[in-house]
Amino acid sequence: MNQRSRLSLLVVQIFILTLMVALLGRLFYLQVAAAPKYKDAALSIQSRDVINPAIRGLIVDSSGVPLALNRVGLAITVDRIALDEQSDKGVNVLARVSNLLGLAYSDVYRATRLCGELPKYDKAGCWTGSRYQPIPITKEADPEIALQIVERTFDYPGIGATPVAIRNYPGYAGVNAAHELGYVGPVTEEDLSGKNGRSYYRSETIGKTGLEYQYDSYLRGTAGIRTVIVDRKESITRESQNTKPISGNHLVTSLDVRLQSGVESALSDAVRRARASGHPADSGAAIVMDVRNGQILAMASYPTYDPNSWEKGLSVSDARALFSEKNGVPALSRPLQGMFAPASTFKSVSVVAAANAGYNLNATYNCPSEIQVGNRAFQNFDSKPLGRVSLKKGIAVSCDTLWYQIAFDEWLRDGGLNPKTNPNDYFFKAAQGFQVNKKTEIDLPSELAGRLADRTWRKNWYAENKDFYCNYKDRAKKNQLTPFLLELARENCLDGDKIRAGDAVNFSIGQGDTVITPLKLTQMYAAIANGGKIWRPSVAKAVVSKDGKILKKIDAKQLGTLPATKATLDFLHESLREVVTGGTATGAFSGFPIAISGKTGTAQVFGKNANGTLKADTSWFASYGPTQNPRYAVVMMVSQGGFGASVSGVGVRKIYETLFGVTGSKVDPAKAIFPDGRPPSTIPKISPATKVKVTP
Repeated sequence: MNQRSRLSLLVVQIFILTLMVALLGRLFYLQVAAAPKYKDAALSIQSRDVINPAIRGLIVDSSGVPLALNRVGLAITVDRIALDEQSDKGVNVLARVSNLLGLAYSDVYRATRLCGELPKYDKAGCWTGSRYQPIPITKEADPEIALQIVERTFDYPGIGATPVAIRNYPGYAGVNAAHELGYVGPVTEEDLSGKNGRSYYRSETIGKTGLEYQYDSYLRGTAGIRTVIVDRKESITRESQNTKPISGNHLVTSLDVRLQSGVESALSDAVRRARASGHPADSGAAIVMDVRNGQILAMASYPTYDPNSWEKGLSVSDARALFSEKNGVPALSRPLQGMFAPASTFKSVSVVAAANAGYNLNATYNCPSEIQVGNRAFQNFDSKPLGRVSLKKGIAVSCDTLWYQIAFDEWLRDGGLNPKTNPNDYFFKAAQGFQVNKKTEIDLPSELAGRLADRTWRKNWYAENKDFYCNYKDRAKKNQLTPFLLELARENCLDGDKIRAGDAVNFSIGQGDTVITPLKLTQMYAAIANGGKIWRPSVAKAVVSKDGKILKKIDAKQLGTLPATKATLDFLHESLREVVTGGTATGAFSGFPIAISGKTGTAQVFGKNANGTLKADTSWFASYGPTQNPRYAVVMMVSQGGFGASVSGVGVRKIYETLFGVTGSKVDPAKAIFPDGRPPSTIPKISPATKVKVTP
């Protein structure tokens, strides 16, 4: 054998040896090093997890009164393994149970199907858990009916009854608080996908909105897991693990049940009062905030809904009613999601703008019946001329025309339709300083940010709508081809990207395209009251463990400072007090024994209702009190409610009556919500949640 052949043979031998070493190494890795991993993978093919949800923690008010708790319900359950073994897959049994419970068979059938077993278009109400655990078809069965089922197992094979925990909102003192508390419901496929950044187990009940959603990770607890091993026929052969659930923690809020009840009642009364005056009054909001730390002491939205309805079960018609415009969209939280023009309550922002622009706040100004701006006359409210008045008096009586003149003059100084490179924009900058276009950052989901119609917004709006307005005759509906709307479309097509004189003067009195939420206005007036600090609103105060240990405290957070000097704020305080003592709110607070400061607002709304009637004005009253030592900011808004003073102003008075224990013109300290004038700062002791033994 020559040298070349020997070399070739050596190379082949080395190659074969290398392959053998690699194969032995891989075999060692699979059999020894990675054995646990692949053992788990193999087991997962034949293992099934049964989730036993934990008992949810309580939500309580600042004194420990339960706002959300758990009560015992009696569930009728279905054993899918037992039903699937029957010749007809349990069809007859389900039909008999449906008839016994008075439920539709189609609903019961869907409720007992795993979501993967149903078509994509028909998954509503499917079971998100496992077939190896009892599937509830109702949680509030009549005990006598449940007893029939348990005693007649031959007639109802695979059907059982077991106690379950039902989330309950007891409504002490008549409290609803649906939009703050939220509600719970089963996980969906979207929840399980992890799109919202949270992980869940199938068959868990989770928070869907409100505090239930925001603090779900604390309230939900830790589910118990029972893992069973099944054979290829899906029969259980053994149990590999069984961990017990760990109950959720409790949430203490800054809400007060008594005050919440009073605020909800005052808002409902305001709506009824507006309707009695001939206004539609389709919705409303009312909020009480602690001006020193941003804590929400009460918050109400109208119309509302029963937060227990989800646990009771919603029909399709019930669900549609929650989002029906005819019903006022009860599911919508007006304090956080209602967007309305702030009207004259916005003049507090204009005071800051005027002061920063160099106007003398102690001077007098003309308040004529109208001001000519370009080719249009802008009228005072009710077209009343008031002559020459001090700025303070102008705010008190809510003169519009003096602001038209100031805003128009500033618009001209900034260059009018041909603005300077760096315009002063005192009004826009003041509004930005009040954070009008930012969310309040409250600890509730789905809050909307306000819209500040400044130059940037105008350019963006024009880019999105230019094509529509430049082709308005072709794109608009026939009933929208009125002379006014045609002229408006022509103007928007030509210079819709610019701040026009009309935009500037409307902005100064809270009309036009700027809209905010009632919660944002509350935050703004709380900042005026406390000397300029913008606090983040919060509803929760602390998360408390089952044994009373404070796990998390929700501390106050300052988001900014108003762009106003102390002298400007002092002037504003005096002016807002005069609104109540000698201005538009005098009648609403006549004889009230505690000094309150505030501002009325009556916002004109463009458009028509579904029945063809013109939309009515939005009623506002924004306030704080006591005037000399402010503690509370109180705001009420009634959409299409009419005048600010006679509707919302009177409503806010009723809230202050509840707060301070006022009857007529006298104060009864014993009836005050907070006798020493301070909401509780300590965390109350929480009674244990209703103990419910839940069978997995």
